[in-house]
Amino acid sequence: MNDYVIISDSTMDMPNEFVLENNIEVIPMDFILDGKEYKNYLDYREIDFKDFYDQLRKGARCSTSQISIQTTIGTYEKYLRDGKDILGIVFSSGLSGSFNSVRLACSELKEKYPDRKIMLIDSKCASSGEGLLVWYANEFKKSGLSLLDCYNKTKELVNKLCHWFTVDDIDTLRRGGRVSGGAAFAAKTLNIKPVLHVDDDGHLIPIYKKIGRKSAIRAIVNSYEKLRDTNIKQMIIISHGDCEEDAKYLESEIKKITPDASFMISKIGPVIGAHSGPGTLALFFIGTKR
Repeated sequence: MNDYVIISDSTMDMPNEFVLENNIEVIPMDFILDGKEYKNYLDYREIDFKDFYDQLRKGARCSTSQISIQTTIGTYEKYLRDGKDILGIVFSSGLSGSFNSVRLACSELKEKYPDRKIMLIDSKCASSGEGLLVWYANEFKKSGLSLLDCYNKTKELVNKLCHWFTVDDIDTLRRGGRVSGGAAFAAKTLNIKPVLHVDDDGHLIPIYKKIGRKSAIRAIVNSYEKLRDTNIKQMIIISHGDCEEDAKYLESEIKKITPDASFMISKIGPVIGAHSGPGTLALFFIGTKR
């Protein structure tokens, strides 16, 4: 019986229409913008997407927090009470303590609901990389796979899900401790745009330093051409921190390489955007390795 629900969190940065159409439960994560608390809903009901990034551009400070044990219990339990099993796909443990919170919550829930199954995947992914993993899990579920088979096939993709992105605002990475003050000053002076990826452990790793935005985007395209899995029809997600034109340009460049791929352009929400900043541009796809 295919009676289970996929639950993720709002760092998945997918269009709200996708989760509504597919009955995916998404836990909204919390953030604080200039002292005011918000929840990161995918429909931006508490703060407009462009307003959020405009405030960052004006110097607003934003902090985020991990999913709490109590929030997880409240979300998961309503499905367990209804007799449904759960596949949980969670924000990378290499970037947040959320996975550990969810794991602890599920330990409590398994004692209370011993007849129900809860299977958790540490996505080792961020933003729409996590979203792409959820997309594949949903495709497996729609094809009729059992919870166990869906879990196994989704988990097989974790270390093949490639994240490549560049940021426009180096000061955001500096404030987050990703680069030093001296390196940030040099990057701004020389117009250096870092290109980063997420490694097998779910950590954010700088790979290239490119002069100018177009050069950084070209490095992302080259990484896709080198690493993509040519044995599958790609589902490609491009996400952006309020730089839609750059996202469309990146899409056009990738289409030159794989015109038969499927594409989705999504928005980078406040929880991820707080750490990557305005102008972040990211590409997610399945590779032969990360």
